[in-house]
Amino acid sequence: MAELNLSSGKSGGRQTNKLPVRVDLTALVDLAFLLITFFMLTTTLARSRAMSLVMPDKSAGGMAVPESSTMTICLGKGQAMWYLGMADKPVIAPKVTAYGNDLNKAILELRKQVKATSGRDMMVIIKPSAHSVYNNLVSTIDELNITQTNRYAIVDIAAKDIALLKQKDIY
Repeated sequence: MAELNLSSGKSGGRQTNKLPVRVDLTALVDLAFLLITFFMLTTTLARSRAMSLVMPDKSAGGMAVPESSTMTICLGKGQAMWYLGMADKPVIAPKVTAYGNDLNKAILELRKQVKATSGRDMMVIIKPSAHSVYNNLVSTIDELNITQTNRYAIVDIAAKDIALLKQKDIY
């Protein structure tokens, strides 16, 4: 039990028989340990979580990826547009989908299809537009991590893709 004993000093004159004052500090010690535990827990939970992203070296040149195994995701205003192949002549026509589960399903289905037809892993190209927000890009990369799609790149959006986004009314 924690306690603090205070004894009164002797004063001149008459001496009275005073009992020492006992202050019980048990509750304060308990409170101190609770506060320490609380702040240690909150600082552990409040640590920022960073996503690792490896970008290729710009001086190394590009790598050749077949069009039939390349999925392009263009990030629009509130939705994403994806297609397989190139914007000029896509293997699968551009489709508009919502971020989250719908994009997740599209990635999984297309990855299975590409693996079955070409036997290769699918490459995903992410093209954020000027009207997309940063959260859309993070959500898209999260979906790629959830679906365990390891081959993806973030590139600048082309004029052809902007025209497709305007055509789909999500630019």
